[in-house]
Amino acid sequence: MNTTAIESVLQYVDKSEVVQLTQQLIKIPSVFRPAAGGTEENVAKYLVDYLSNMGLDVFYEEVVPGRPNVIAVYDSGISGRTLLFEGHTDVVTEGDHETWKHDPFGAEIVDGRIYGRGSCDTKGNLAAAICAVHTVIKSGAKFKGKMILCIPCDEEDMMIGIKDFIKNGWAAGVDGAIICEPEENQLCISQKGAMRIILNTYGKMAHGAMPLTGINPTTRMARLIVALEELEQKEKERLGKHPFLGYPSITPTIVQGPVKGDPQINVVPSQCMTALDIRTVPGQSHDQLTHEINEIINLLKSRDPDFKATMEVIEDRPWTETPKEHDLVQSVAQAYTQVTGKAPVFNGVPGATDGTFLHLAGVPIITTGAGDRHIPHHADEYVEIDQLIETVQLYTLSALNYLNQ
Repeated sequence: MNTTAIESVLQYVDKSEVVQLTQQLIKIPSVFRPAAGGTEENVAKYLVDYLSNMGLDVFYEEVVPGRPNVIAVYDSGISGRTLLFEGHTDVVTEGDHETWKHDPFGAEIVDGRIYGRGSCDTKGNLAAAICAVHTVIKSGAKFKGKMILCIPCDEEDMMIGIKDFIKNGWAAGVDGAIICEPEENQLCISQKGAMRIILNTYGKMAHGAMPLTGINPTTRMARLIVALEELEQKEKERLGKHPFLGYPSITPTIVQGPVKGDPQINVVPSQCMTALDIRTVPGQSHDQLTHEINEIINLLKSRDPDFKATMEVIEDRPWTETPKEHDLVQSVAQAYTQVTGKAPVFNGVPGATDGTFLHLAGVPIITTGAGDRHIPHHADEYVEIDQLIETVQLYTLSALNYLNQ
């Protein structure tokens, strides 16, 4: 696109629309609170009406009761690529309201910032993607293929929304996806993988004054944790520091004993549990890591006839990497320069996103969007309005660059 064509499209970016839509999405709480009946349902229904009024083909698919995905399609009618924008509707808890200076669901604007839970992660970026599609529609810009807005539930937990989206066949035929997450409009072409593992060691209850009459699972768990720390160090030395993602990690986050019943200081428990949050980088095999942890357990068993342990992998999210040379990455990089006049900054995502599973389904991904990457999940979460408007422009030109190649 030449400068004249770019300007003719971007003049249709409605700054007030993205601000007002972001505010409206924030004002509809979508924290998942099963006990209180809180889900993403109300915000999803609002978006169905909004997107229908834009002229898109809209689909409302309930993943589990009260937790829907919204999918909206804008088809050019001309054969070509399919580009997906993905932004989730759920937000994490606001926690203690007293720790907030601004109402977490008030969507207040102060000094060029919109405050509220989800403003940064990721309702602002969801609004930006919707407004980018709206910009293309209003401008009448020609493109080939189609754009899909994927708006799933449950990104912040087990990602059942994106898994259902893929299971229902929506990812088939998608050529590339822009994951709309807060990355300061940096172009993130890699992201860490994640494994969540539950370890249990088993023993025999006993009096704390006579521990030899029992079998202590806690000391045996301690040996296992120390061995995992050694495995983490070995992986760091083997792989070195990734340019965007840093080092891999194996982190025990919960240590609990007993697992059932009340703990008591003078009672040796019969069971000890540890939860592991493992973050991986390109070059690591999750199957190999699982094998090595099993080997550690087997080694400890060989040294101690009373050592008994089990391992359960409860979540497995692979790392992702999209080459800089890929058409999708180049299209977004070109758009960034077209909008800002600067070279893009490449980076990686330190955590997993819904893009993890799209990548696993064979869809090339890039993650970018407005918002300080350190602000999500904090009290007084916010997004800068100027950066949010830049994101609308970035998404708009990315789509036209990619679809018209």
